[in-house]
Order: sequence, then C-alpha cells, then structure tokens
Amino acid sequence: MRKFLYFVAAALAIGGLAYFLKHKLGINPPLKTPLSTNYRALPLEKLELPKGFTISVFADSITGARSMCMSPDNTLFVGTKDEDKVYALRDEDGDKVAEKKYIIYRGGNSPNGVAFKDGHLYVAEINRILRFKNIESHLENPGEPEVVYDQFPTEKHHGWKFIAFGPDGKLYVPVGAPCNICKSADPYASLTRIDTNGKNLEVVQRGIRNTVGFTWHPDTKELWFTDNGRDMMGDDMPNCELNHAPKDFMHFGYPYCHEGTLPDPEFGKGQDCSKYTAPVAKMGAHTAPLGIRYIRNPQLPDTYNEAFLIARHGSWNRTEKSGYDVQLVKTNASGQFISMQPFITGWLSKDKKEVWGRPVDIQLLADGAILISDDYANCIYRVSYKQ
Repeated sequence: MRKFLYFVAAALAIGGLAYFLKHKLGINPPLKTPLSTNYRALPLEKLELPKGFTISVFADSITGARSMCMSPDNTLFVGTKDEDKVYALRDEDGDKVAEKKYIIYRGGNSPNGVAFKDGHLYVAEINRILRFKNIESHLENPGEPEVVYDQFPTEKHHGWKFIAFGPDGKLYVPVGAPCNICKSADPYASLTRIDTNGKNLEVVQRGIRNTVGFTWHPDTKELWFTDNGRDMMGDDMPNCELNHAPKDFMHFGYPYCHEGTLPDPEFGKGQDCSKYTAPVAKMGAHTAPLGIRYIRNPQLPDTYNEAFLIARHGSWNRTEKSGYDVQLVKTNASGQFISMQPFITGWLSKDKKEVWGRPVDIQLLADGAILISDDYANCIYRVSYKQ
C-alpha cells in the first residue's frame, strides 16, 4: 500500500510539473541562432506576401541584426543585442544589395539601438548613449565614440534599447521593467526622452513593460509603440500590445493591468483598469511585437497603404509557437483600430514547430522599398512592390 501511495504521489508531482511547464512557462526552449549566415541557404520561397510584393536579401552575414536607421546619404546602420557590434551597410552600385559592410563598433554592452541626426550616429547600450560624430566621413575608421549619457540602469533584463528621434528633436529612450512582473520606480517601465547634449532627461510615458519599437504618425506626430506582455500567465494571456500616446505623461497599465482590462494576479488586486490607457490593438500573447513603421506609399494598393507594419519576433515560451511574422494594422484618423492582417508569413512552419527566421525591425526606403532585419537568419530583407 505504501509503495502504491508513493507511486501516486510521484505521478501527481510529475503531472503537476508538466502542467506548470506547459501552461505557465511553455515547453519550447529559446531558439538558437543558426550557424549559416549565407543568404543562399535561406528558404525565401517559404515566405508568403500579398500579390505584387517580392522579397529578397539586401544584406547577409549580419549576425544578430536588430535595430536599424538610415542616413540621408543612404547608409544603413544596424545594431545588435548579443553580438555587441554595430554595422554600417551601403548599396553603392544600386543593385538593391548592400555590397559594402563596415563594423563600426565592437565590444559594446548590447548596442541594440541606433538613431541618426545631423550627421551623427547615436547608439544605445544598456546604460548609456554614445555618439559617433560625422560617422559617414570615416566608416572605415570611426574611432572611439563620445559618451552622451551614462546614467541609465545597468540591469540587463529588458535593458537593451530601441531609440529614435521624435518630432521635437529629442532622443526617445525606453527603460524596460527589470523583471517579468514587479513594481519599480522611475525610470523603469517607461519611455524617456533626452536632449542631444545629454541634458534634461525626463520620463514621458509610464506603465510600459518593454517596448522595443515606436514611431510617430506622419500627420498627427503622435506616438505609437509596441509593448511585450508579461510571462507566467499561460499560453494565451496576456496579449502583447500596440499602443497610442496622443499626449505626454500617460500610463499604460503595467504592472497593474494588461491588455487594457486584465488585472495582474499579483499587482492588480483592487485596481481599476479603466483608469489606465488601453491598447489600440491586441497583438497576441507572447508574440513579441518589436519594430513598427507607418507606410505611406501612393504606389501601393489601398489595402496596404496608410497603415502600420509591425514585426512580431515570435514566442519563446509558448506551447505552440506564435508570431514570427509581419502584421499590417489599419487605424482610422482618430487612432481607433480597424483591422490587423498578416503581411509576411512563412518564417514559422505550417505545423508551428519549425522556425527559420525572426523579424525584428522595419525601415522604409525613399524608393518605397521596405527593409526588415532578422536576428535569427542574420540578414536584412528587402521587400518591394510592382504593379
């Protein structure tokens, strides 16, 4: 009888652990970067795009390609999170492929964020902002950058940064929550902005768990950003978010409420979720929406014009993988949600078991083409449209 009870107890323990791993943590381990960085090994034929759109490789062997920015002289700068490098890419012969590649920074502390202004390249590491002055005049020998600001938190959890210059000329810098879910003081779980001389840092938006992509609408100049939802609440909640900030100093709910109406099981007790700003669109649980850009191209069909493109990096801890695509989100003039539809799929297999690419950031070119970085396939894609 005692052996039977031991057997039952062991079975219950194993069953409970299996349930926890499946419904709380997920059972898919984090993906490892493929060894191949050769674009000829990339199965582009598996990618599905709307009629009239084609995709090619703009640059390969860009290991860990993440955030991107483009200079007026058409130099593409690419940051990385884990490779600790910043690249500069140029297509000088006009064949839609970057034949010139420079590594302008090595050995940084997750130099994920890149932004360009007045001839200077700004790079965001975990705790500081660097500036490479007049970078395009010395791509082959950029020298040491100057430190603009070095007082951001040093925690690596959600510490990597996407950065961009806003319509006000200030540099916007997110500071992620230093945890999966926790209360934290400023500047954690926020979006900050700072002058180019490193002065006047201020928190401009709060209640943001981890944004790794934001942009401004070309007409309203209002801020739009993605946010990654918390883990440990199961496969299907909470949703990641697309948010709209029509004014400064709003609060988007974290850590008290998620996806607008869902109280956090630990920090949401007694909270009125309606007092926080709800997302415009729910982007799916654990899909990790990152890069976002607003498309305005009169050559495109109306279905794909005047809309946000959002790269979903893909889940790492969900029983059935989700994300790994680029979505197109339509909103009205007031910023209200109209629709969300797939724009590019195929990095995730039909059975949702195999992954060969993870889109990160989106950059629009003057000729109407779209660049998409991929830190898993180690490349930059180029998407174009032809009627």
